[in-house]
Amino acid sequence: MELGLLERVDLRSIWENEASHFTPWLASEENISLLSDTLGMNLELEAQEKQVGPFRADILCKDSYSDSWVLIENQLEITDHLHLGQLLTYAAGLHAVSIIWIASKFREEHRATLDWLNEITGDNVQFFGCEVELWKIADSPPAPKFNIISKPNDWSRQAGKAAKSLENEELTETQLLQKEYWGQLCAIVLEKKNTKSRNPTHRNYLIFPLGRAGIYINCLILNRDNKLAIELRVSSNKSYYHQLHSQKDEIESELGNILTWMEQPESNVSRIMLFKDNSDLNVREHWPKFLEWHKNLVVKFDEVFRERVKLLKSE
Repeated sequence: MELGLLERVDLRSIWENEASHFTPWLASEENISLLSDTLGMNLELEAQEKQVGPFRADILCKDSYSDSWVLIENQLEITDHLHLGQLLTYAAGLHAVSIIWIASKFREEHRATLDWLNEITGDNVQFFGCEVELWKIADSPPAPKFNIISKPNDWSRQAGKAAKSLENEELTETQLLQKEYWGQLCAIVLEKKNTKSRNPTHRNYLIFPLGRAGIYINCLILNRDNKLAIELRVSSNKSYYHQLHSQKDEIESELGNILTWMEQPESNVSRIMLFKDNSDLNVREHWPKFLEWHKNLVVKFDEVFRERVKLLKSE
């Protein structure tokens, strides 16, 4: 068997700009999950470009294992004192936070500083240093890899305990219903079309990737309003939403439905939604029609949006 050789890819050849390219890429569900797996966290995106004191944090997340805030600061160059100063400002202004510093390369003095900070700070404030790399084999697409350069003492053991505790926690009746419903939906969608979702959880949403960072199909259970929903969620670039909105009539004609278009100018996320009223998940005898509705629309959204999403132009 002939084996390929790994080839390092220059980060700037893929992400020209940190704020416009790398941060939206990292903020997507699949890539936040990749970082989560590397660090032993379960990160959920809360905001991009979030104001924290005099600075803007690149990404703000919540770690569901510890129910604590996580700030991510990105740098596509070698680490510098300016970013280190920002991290210390965040730590001084927040009572409980984990801070992740991502860079292409860490200077030895900055790695040593993070190690020292982890020694002198308590469990409420924790520092992580990660180097990001891109690799490919021959003409394959570049693949990202995160390497941990610095982490708190005994972090692996702490993270393992937290994850196990979360898995074993007692779920509410609503959470159990949601987890069962999503499990059934995943099975019938996969049977209909080879469209895979993330693993079903107890939360009120289920994501189906579309092959482009920051844009995905999201199924929702809106318990308070007794509604189901499906949306195309665009969290990476407002221009993507505008390009899709310019095709509104064609998209709605192909779907056979009138959609709710929500630009949400005050948010980084735009949404293209469809709702199903009178959908109480507690009425199990109605599950077959609920599942059929979600399944048909996941398949239809995939057919209508996948190729359009590939053709979106980044500004």
